[in-house]
Amino acid sequence: MAGPGSSNAASDANVAQSLKVSLDAIDAADPQLRELNRTIHDNPELAYQEFFAAKTISAFLRKEGFAVTEQTYGLDTSFTCEVGQGGPLVIICAEYDALPGIGHACGHNLIATSSIAAFLGAAAALQSSSGRIPGRVRLLGTPAEEGGGGKCKLIEAGAFREPDIVAAIMAHPVTAHQFSGGFTGLAGLKFIASHKFRVEYRGRQAHAAGEPWNGVNALDAAVSAYNSVSMLRQQMRPDERVHGVVEDGGTVPNVITAYTRMNWYVRAPNMERADQLLDKVHKCCEAAAAATGCEIKYIPAPTYKNLRVNLPLCRQYVEDMATLGEKIMVKNDESYTASTDMGNVSFEVPSFHGAFPIPTDAHVSMHHPRFAGHAATDEAHRAAIQCAKGMAMLALRVLTNPQLAEEARKDFENLDE
Repeated sequence: MAGPGSSNAASDANVAQSLKVSLDAIDAADPQLRELNRTIHDNPELAYQEFFAAKTISAFLRKEGFAVTEQTYGLDTSFTCEVGQGGPLVIICAEYDALPGIGHACGHNLIATSSIAAFLGAAAALQSSSGRIPGRVRLLGTPAEEGGGGKCKLIEAGAFREPDIVAAIMAHPVTAHQFSGGFTGLAGLKFIASHKFRVEYRGRQAHAAGEPWNGVNALDAAVSAYNSVSMLRQQMRPDERVHGVVEDGGTVPNVITAYTRMNWYVRAPNMERADQLLDKVHKCCEAAAAATGCEIKYIPAPTYKNLRVNLPLCRQYVEDMATLGEKIMVKNDESYTASTDMGNVSFEVPSFHGAFPIPTDAHVSMHHPRFAGHAATDEAHRAAIQCAKGMAMLALRVLTNPQLAEEARKDFENLDE
C-alpha cells in the first residue's frame, strides 16, 4: 500500500518493495531476536547499570553486520547504530533497564526487541534501495527509563538536537485485557507528567526515654508530610497521582531520629497541572519541617513530561498495521496514569510511542511482579515482532514521504503543551 502523498506509480512500487524487504528481514532475524529477547529478560539490570544488556545488544548488531558506537552521549550504557547517509533521520529508541526486585516487570526486554527488530527491517530496506530511499535510521540505546531519566540526559547531551530528525519511534508492551472492541494495539499512547524528588529532614538526636525534650525528631517530620499528602488527596483530581515512600526512617526506637529521607512522585496529565500539584506537595513537606523544627532539603530528579501524541504518525502506523491484519486504535482519549521519559522526547521532535498487547493473567498490569513472567513468553515476543514491523514501515514511510514528515512536524509544532 502506498503512503499518502506519494507522487507516482514508480515511486509507489519502490516504496512497496522496500516495505516488503523490511518485513522479510524481520522475519529472517526472528530466531536470533527471540534469543536476544530471552537473554535480556533473564539478566535484568537497574538504571545506568545495564552493562550486560548494552554489550549484548551491541554484539548482536555487530554480528548482523552493523557498526556500533558504545558509550554515546556521555552515558556508559547508551549506544548508537546507524544506516544511511544524509537527509532526514529517524531515531528508533530502545529501552532495556529493569525494576528493583521484580526484574522486567515493565517488559523492557520486549521494548528492546521490538526496537531492534524495527531497526533491522528499516536498515535492510535502506541498504537494498541503492540510494532510492533518502535519509538515515538510527537505533539509540536509551538507558534508565525507570526513574533515572536516561532520555532526559540524552536530550541534554544533544541526542535529539539534529535539525534533520523527522521522527523518534518506540513502543511499549501493555496487558491484552486492557483492550476491547477487537483492537489489537494502540498507536498514540498517552502518559502523564511526573515530577520526582527526594526530601531530607534533619533534626537532632537525643535519648528517647531519658531526655526526649532535647531532640528534634526527623521521623515525625516524615510522618507528618506523609499524612498531609494523604489528606491532600481528597482535593486532588481523579487523574492526578502522588505517591511516596520513606527510604530512611531512623535506626533504633530509643534514639530520637535525626535524619529521614523520603522519595516522592507527583503526576498530572500535563506540565502545568503537575507544577501546581508539586507546589501543594512541597507545602505539605515544608509544613512538616516547620511543625517539628527540622531542616528540610530537596533533592530533585529528572522530570518526565507528558507524552504527546503525533496524529499523522499514529494514523500512518494504523494504516500499515491494517495490512498485517491488525486493528489498531489511533489514540487513547484518557491518559494512562503512568509516565515515561519518552514524553520529554515528544517535546523535542515529532514522536511515536505505541503500545502492543501481551497476554497476562487477570488483574496483572505493568510493574506487577507477574508481568515479568508474561514478558518472557513466546506470545509476548510475537506481539513485539508484529509491532516492530509496523514501526519499521512507519520509519520508511516518514523517510520516503515528505508530505507525511511535514504533517508530523506541523502537528508537533501545534500540539498543546
